[in-house]
Amino acid sequence: MRSKFKFAAVGVTLVVTQFLTIPNQAMAQKKEKGFVQIFDGKSLKGWEGDTKYWRVENGNLVGEITPETLLKTNSFIIWKKGEPGDFELKGSFKITEKGNSGINYRSDMVADVPNALRGYQADIDGANRYTGQNYEERKRTTLAYRGEIVTVTEPTDKSAEAFKANLKNNAWLGRTVTGSLGTSDELKTKIKGEEWNEFHLVVKGNRLQHYINGVLMSDVTDNDTVNGKSKGLLGVQVHVGPPMKVEYKDIRIKQ
Repeated sequence: MRSKFKFAAVGVTLVVTQFLTIPNQAMAQKKEKGFVQIFDGKSLKGWEGDTKYWRVENGNLVGEITPETLLKTNSFIIWKKGEPGDFELKGSFKITEKGNSGINYRSDMVADVPNALRGYQADIDGANRYTGQNYEERKRTTLAYRGEIVTVTEPTDKSAEAFKANLKNNAWLGRTVTGSLGTSDELKTKIKGEEWNEFHLVVKGNRLQHYINGVLMSDVTDNDTVNGKSKGLLGVQVHVGPPMKVEYKDIRIKQ
């Protein structure tokens, strides 16, 4: 009797476990429906960058600067399989304390500068001073600091001189903070230093949202049709500065 009871109990446990597992699996699949891996974890296939700084290691996309390979300009590895417009991008990153990186999207190649992009960037740094903000590389600079909901306005003066005048203290003056997601310091507590963090970019129309570990860090509505872009290149960065290492994995996109 005892052995039969034990067998029955095990059977019930298996049934319950399966019952609980199936909905969880279905939910996970539904949540990820439409996402496609764009980094295979084995090679740089589909990506283009300077292999002095970029490699694949332990299944991760690794960007590293050593004392012997210090940079003069920021260097990107660029996804060459398209120019996404409206999309969601997910993945994970880990960065050393003195590291500086970022995920560029809707970007252009910079003429006469190798492996350089200009455009929107989901900022990432090892000290987590900027991680989560929206910084436009080589263009309008900071569009939203971490914790800000921002609307960027259409410029009335579209001259090159007016563009320069709109840049002050590494931020764009043609922006209005319309709401708060929390203070920068409060949101910083949601980011893990020198550990794996999940990123999620939601880019639709002129609205650009940056999430870290499921928490919305910045939210930009870009009404500037002169300087904004509706599609472009996607890439990740190693930044000018001291030796550093950044790693990315599980990079996937839904267009």
